[in-house]
Amino acid sequence: FFILLVIGQPARSKRPKEPGENKIKPVNKKVKPKTLKMKERESVDSSLKSQSILTQVMDKGRFQKLAATLSLSAGQSIELRCKGSNVTWNYPSYLDTFKDSRLSIKQLDRYGQLILANSTAADTGEYSCWLQLCNGNKCRKDETKTGSTYIFFADKEELFVPTPSYFEIVYLNPDKPAVIPCRVTTPSAKVTLHREFPAEEIETDGTDIIYDVKKGFVYQHPTSDHKGIVYCKAESQGAPQISIKYHLLYVEVPKGPPSTTIAASSNRAEVSDSIHVICTVLGEPDVDVNFRWQYPGQESERPVIIQNVWRLINRGTGHTTRISKSILLVEDFEARDAGNYICIAQNLQGETTVATEVELN
Repeated sequence: FFILLVIGQPARSKRPKEPGENKIKPVNKKVKPKTLKMKERESVDSSLKSQSILTQVMDKGRFQKLAATLSLSAGQSIELRCKGSNVTWNYPSYLDTFKDSRLSIKQLDRYGQLILANSTAADTGEYSCWLQLCNGNKCRKDETKTGSTYIFFADKEELFVPTPSYFEIVYLNPDKPAVIPCRVTTPSAKVTLHREFPAEEIETDGTDIIYDVKKGFVYQHPTSDHKGIVYCKAESQGAPQISIKYHLLYVEVPKGPPSTTIAASSNRAEVSDSIHVICTVLGEPDVDVNFRWQYPGQESERPVIIQNVWRLINRGTGHTTRISKSILLVEDFEARDAGNYICIAQNLQGETTVATEVELN
């Protein structure tokens, strides 16, 4: 059966808001931000060397430059500042999705401010900022003035960064690395990768399969041999914990504009017939397809029903393909409905146009 395609952005890993995460009003301390002196060696050619503009506000108005990673305990609050009058922030996306009231972002005269109150293990991730250079309505990122840090919010009850589901699909594409995203909240945790059936630990040799504490396990050169169900195990001062399960599906679909076909339920119709025209695309499982239609009754605003659906199909030998369909339904066929039905299918690589004609008997 088909599943309805929800129009919009693909779902990301989100965490439902926990009860008790009440809004905490950020306290704006009246402390003048200290000007960060550039190191002498950076002044040799500042145009080529990126200077970090990101600092953490400590107790008593002190500031600390941030290293590539920072470890805090879940429950702590943090205030970050980025020097500049037009600062853009990036942080774990689910905080936006749920408009989490624990997060406060403000732009002040001389710096941007990010405050995250009452942190949880799920807040573990990258926090970065950069200056925007604007000329009229056009803005671009100033590559020389950026800042980034990866923050671990350690929680011994949750060694793995929480996810909203108990099961995730990971696509193994032969021409790009695949990531099993079992990230941990404590960088010192010992993490191993396991196959569910046959039950065994998967060796990470540091070449073909590596572990990146900020990403998870990375298959550098995925093959169909890697498909199956896997999970991660983490140990750190206590009982080991198990991650959610990941279903690894092998994909082998040529890249390019959508491979598209079109067909009508009948190419000849009587008055008052119902006709449906189906536009079908075979493509990569994780690539969305957008459909547009042009049809004879469009200019006269002829009411039609358009439904977009997709599902995954297994083509044997472990290869998985996504089949996407757009179905245009014309009820009570009239003379104005006769003519060419044109479907335009679009993905990231381009678009394909196909057409079929329906005549009136």
